[in-house]
Amino acid sequence: MKIVHNISEFSSNNQTFVTIGTFDGVHYGHQKIIEKLVKEAKKANKKSVLLTFFPHPRMVLQKDASIELINTINERAFLLEKTGLDYLIIHPFSRKFSRTTALEFVRDILVNQFNISKLIIGYDHHFGKNREGNITQLTEYSHLYGFTVEEIPAQDIDDVSVSSTKIRRALHAGNLKTANNYLGYYYMLNGTVVNGKKLGGKIGYPTANIDVKESYKLIPKTGVYVVKSTINKKEIFGMMNIGNRPTVNGNHQTIEVHFFDVNLNLYNQNLTIELIYFLRDEEKFDTLELLILQLKKDEQIARNYIKNNKLH
Repeated sequence: MKIVHNISEFSSNNQTFVTIGTFDGVHYGHQKIIEKLVKEAKKANKKSVLLTFFPHPRMVLQKDASIELINTINERAFLLEKTGLDYLIIHPFSRKFSRTTALEFVRDILVNQFNISKLIIGYDHHFGKNREGNITQLTEYSHLYGFTVEEIPAQDIDDVSVSSTKIRRALHAGNLKTANNYLGYYYMLNGTVVNGKKLGGKIGYPTANIDVKESYKLIPKTGVYVVKSTINKKEIFGMMNIGNRPTVNGNHQTIEVHFFDVNLNLYNQNLTIELIYFLRDEEKFDTLELLILQLKKDEQIARNYIKNNKLH
């Protein structure tokens, strides 16, 4: 898959099959659309193209600081890489671009730039200035410019009962199993390992403090999770706490991972943490000793889970 960072930088002599959307989560519902696109493009000997935008339109048009996305843009690209797409186009979304009319979008981008043969879109897709473009207009333009349009029926998407909203809701509730089932992969957090207060090391549970730079990335419910990461090409399991560390009077949220059976210097490294299982809610303990006892229990439960589910 080739990644292109601006519509203007894309050109193809070969005709293309295109889909458009945010595809946040690249979940089963999304995968169904992309699978269809890739399969049909190959069969017709055309190139498959997915057009997405960054920043998210709401971040630009509504200055929505509260927006939470399942994937960072890099995570989305990583997941889409696995789908067999020929091209991923990540176009910078701006106020100026938002004023592109439906006609301009179809004529100047899809037809002239993308050399489109077929457009495959999800149910009830809107596009162009003020979201004026819809399936009716697309069908009219397709006759005018000589390409075909296929809308994936609501029924087909509903069959898998998946939506990004449902996944976000599950993550906020600590219902990790549901979220992971919908996603078809383990929910992930990406970040740099930064210096912490080193309290974990003093109580026998040294941790890597993960700094997630992207403010729009959804951080799941506070609590303790079974996790894994790939470090130096090796899968390493551990447990992670998301929370404010109330036992030691913490005053801001941290993400701390204790890896099992390794002693690594991970400072300044970028890690991907995959969340496997939700162990428990965050608690405040009266003493450090009680916290250590609970951490030992957490570790035993986590190790048993990894062993019983043959994750190694």
